[in-house]
Amino acid sequence: MKEPSQRGAPIEFWFDFASGYAYFAALEIEEVAARHRRTVAWRPFTLGAAFKITGARGLSRTPLKRDYARRDWERLARQRGVPFHLPENHPRTGLPAIRAFYHIERTDPLAAAALAKRLITGYFQDGLDTDDPAAIASAAASLGIDGDAILAGVGDPEVKAIARQQGEQGIARGVFGSPWIFVDGEPFWGSDRLPMVERWLESPW
Repeated sequence: MKEPSQRGAPIEFWFDFASGYAYFAALEIEEVAARHRRTVAWRPFTLGAAFKITGARGLSRTPLKRDYARRDWERLARQRGVPFHLPENHPRTGLPAIRAFYHIERTDPLAAAALAKRLITGYFQDGLDTDDPAAIASAAASLGIDGDAILAGVGDPEVKAIARQQGEQGIARGVFGSPWIFVDGEPFWGSDRLPMVERWLESPW
């Protein structure tokens, strides 16, 4: 059971910018949180770091799983009526996108949250290159975020360290997939767990 002091804490949304299932969850997670008077703590990281621990491989780099996942993503997009287009050279590591997020979050968490959603939707809808600092800066500028600040932050050694430490902390807490959601410390893996997340928010068991 949740402790009373934990009620209302942000929902942690851990994800890789190149995760198809995270994309679909990203389209819904804020609405889920709002229905329960919660906010979302966006936590981008690289699945590659988790794979080094688990020995797993990404869906898009695994035969058979790759073909199924792509078919499933297309099916989910049709079911939900949302755009979905895999960009060229998928999957990308997205390190510049991750660093841009954590750079902005240091001073403006709300802007960082908007940037995170803009980048993951841009990746799967418009082919936004999450490995290209200039493309990320342009996407940030469309949200009113200083593009020059993005370019500076992506290359900042301190920001690189923060991004790496965040990922390490997630893995230390058991994060090994994307999306990964924590509700008051309770872990849920996968976009198909959103109904369970909502039920837990209503009445944990």
